[in-house]
Amino acid sequence: MTQHRRRIKQTAYLETRLAAEADRLREEAEQLAPGAARDEALRKARQCEKWLRSPGS
Repeated sequence: MTQHRRRIKQTAYLETRLAAEADRLREEAEQLAPGAARDEALRKARQCEKWLRSPGS
């Protein structure tokens, strides 16, 4: 018996989801005290924005 891959139909474009995730992470970082958790949230937000600016998107 083979397992089938579960596929999810996305309702929004990747660019829209990445922009929303970057905004959410920046808002989350504003609420956090300076430290590792805040730095991690900002790093993830920058990564989302980098993917948005990449030539392939």
